[in-house]
Amino acid sequence: MQSTKPDYQGGGIVNLMSSIIQGRGGRSDHPPLSLLPPHELAGATHVILLVIDGLGADWLARHGPETLLSCSLRGAITSVFPPTTAAAITTYLTGAAPLEHGLTGWFTYLRELGCVMTVLPGEPRYGGVSYRRAGIDPKSLFPAASVFARISARGFAVSPAFIANSDFNRVHTRGAEILTFETLDQAFRQCLRVLRPGPRWSLGNKPQGPSYTYVYWPRLDSIGHELGIESDAARAHLLEIDQAIHDFILAAKGTDTLLLVCADHGQLDTLPTDVIDIDEHPRLAQTLLLPICGEPRAGFCYLKADARADFESYCEHELRGLVDLIPSRQLVEDGYFGEGIAHPHFMDRVGDFCMLPRGSRVLNERLPSEPPYRQIGVHGGLSSLELMVPLSVLTA
Repeated sequence: MQSTKPDYQGGGIVNLMSSIIQGRGGRSDHPPLSLLPPHELAGATHVILLVIDGLGADWLARHGPETLLSCSLRGAITSVFPPTTAAAITTYLTGAAPLEHGLTGWFTYLRELGCVMTVLPGEPRYGGVSYRRAGIDPKSLFPAASVFARISARGFAVSPAFIANSDFNRVHTRGAEILTFETLDQAFRQCLRVLRPGPRWSLGNKPQGPSYTYVYWPRLDSIGHELGIESDAARAHLLEIDQAIHDFILAAKGTDTLLLVCADHGQLDTLPTDVIDIDEHPRLAQTLLLPICGEPRAGFCYLKADARADFESYCEHELRGLVDLIPSRQLVEDGYFGEGIAHPHFMDRVGDFCMLPRGSRVLNERLPSEPPYRQIGVHGGLSSLELMVPLSVLTA
């Protein structure tokens, strides 16, 4: 089994959120981040957390050693398992570990709905309407309190317009004022509106004072998926992000702002030969009750009754050297999903086994409704490229 493991004891994004919650006057059951104690945050009037989707620590070190992000680097910390947007962003928005908030991948089986969901868009994997349009209250599915409801400062969520009012975003940003943007420049302009409110800027009934702002930027991850994280386009976008941060720090000078820059996961690039296509393994597919859930780099396998022996035998012999196979319950017991009170449906959402492709390999299984699509940059596994993310700290 790959040796890299998420840190939930003081060196991971769960702990970063604990520091932020405590530093903004709230309470957290998780230890704070060793690299950023709560008192450092408590001393700033404004705290902004910028999460850059797909920004790995190793990748930043290789491609941006002289960037502002590298020059202000506090250190590398771990994401959660699996290191993927669905699990990690939910941790950023709730301060809870995956074990607690219950989101375990892009494709998650929700027993209470009777189907596999694409949990962020909130639609059945085969296609269909969102949670609310189907008459389902997302709060009943995702009960973890948001960070904004746990702090005593004003809260803002600066979100891309295309996801800002999604069921997932609305339920996980409860207590925050949502500000939308289309471009990176607009995202930072929204942050400046928080720091330097004009006469027409209304903050509702909340008084002026300390604030916490969460900003999510998805473009680097999208470039990595489409063109590769090692592509010229990805490296060029890093420089765009770095310049935008530089310009923001200058514009925000004198506002007593602490800007934290981190990520949900890193990425690694794959080749067509890295794909393990389940259609080419019909004997394996016959042992599965559901399509493989989770992520291409961490697949949760649900087995048919009495199929365990055949499943394990096939993986051991036909997929030898290609995947690591770990009982999902073992991953839970070994703390890969974190600690705390488990979500009541957590074990339903991780299946019987987790299949972890080795090297840069990925699992691929398509439904009849899904067109062929190959991602070059991928994430979700336990390699350091995927699991380690940078934390940069800047002041204005």
